[in-house]
Amino acid sequence: MIILDNVTKTFQTQDGNWFTAVEPTSLNIKQGEIFGLMGYSGAGKSTLLRLINLLERPDSGKVTIDGKELTALSNHDLRHARQNIGMIFQQFNLMANRTVAENVAFALEIAGWEKAKIMPRVMECLEIVDLANRANHYPAQLSGGQKQRAGIARALAPSPHVMLADEPTSALDPATTKSVLNCLKDINEKFNVTIVIVTHEMSVIRRLCNRVALLDGGRLLEISDVKNGEIHAQTEIGQRLIEEE
Repeated sequence: MIILDNVTKTFQTQDGNWFTAVEPTSLNIKQGEIFGLMGYSGAGKSTLLRLINLLERPDSGKVTIDGKELTALSNHDLRHARQNIGMIFQQFNLMANRTVAENVAFALEIAGWEKAKIMPRVMECLEIVDLANRANHYPAQLSGGQKQRAGIARALAPSPHVMLADEPTSALDPATTKSVLNCLKDINEKFNVTIVIVTHEMSVIRRLCNRVALLDGGRLLEISDVKNGEIHAQTEIGQRLIEEE
């Protein structure tokens, strides 16, 4: 479903030196699974996530989704391919001057949906995330959890095959985190959407994921199954990540 083949990414720092954010990394993420990317701060989690939809273009390697090599596409074709990839952000990224419904509609507008079909789809997605009664509210009138569920509805609106979530619960309290994770789990089970989630919270991995990639310093340490909330790391750093949660 999602194949990363030896992708790498480096950045130039302000002092002119080069920093390797992602060392050669290969992953094969299955259709319909919830896959976690976890590590300490600076491990390369978010950069690796952004390589999947080429918000960051890899310096080398290939990214393939649904059998289509994104790294070989023109900018025009890449924009079209991204319509199958929803993105959920840590800080919600809702437009303050648009209502909840208008924020969700924006994803469909840029995807070129017919105007008559947009609002029915918007309301369908708001029903899924239990926000239909907030459709005409503005982001400032929402709680943090409601803002994130609005962001999930926006990502879901174009019916993507893949949803990428970058630390979607880090700004939320435990009870709200649970409701957002339940929302993501429900979407995964109902629509077979493949979800890749970046987090530094082991509790999120235990509750939500089928498998997790443990990262450190831009390196992929290992990939572990998550069964009944249990993770068995094979590396010392991976074990420490689990034990410190």
